[in-house]
Amino acid sequence: QVQLVESGGGLVQAGGSLRLSCAASGPFANTYNMGWQRQAPGKGRELVAALTWSGRSTYYSDSVKGRFTISRDNAKNTVFLQMNSLKPEDTAVYICAASGSGNYTYISSYTYWGQGTQVTVSS
Repeated sequence: QVQLVESGGGLVQAGGSLRLSCAASGPFANTYNMGWQRQAPGKGRELVAALTWSGRSTYYSDSVKGRFTISRDNAKNTVFLQMNSLKPEDTAVYICAASGSGNYTYISSYTYWGQGTQVTVSS
């Protein structure tokens, strides 16, 4: 129902910054709550940041709070994740996700995903 395409991943040194983008398309693409998840080898999938369809409410996991910022431009159907002060522990595939119902702070609420973009942070 909604298609998600991420971009902006890459290789960065510890302490650096990256900005990820997620382009959404399809009917009612700007009516979904949106989140960024990450998957690292040997670890479970983690919801690191999320926001409501209006952008007025946000959520961050403790591991990224104060360093990452999620935002959206509904006119362009695009969600962003600004990542600052990156650490090697942030290395993962970052996945854009959409939720049509449920609590937007719960990873179980997300039912649509993009293909993911790799973020690698070197020490």
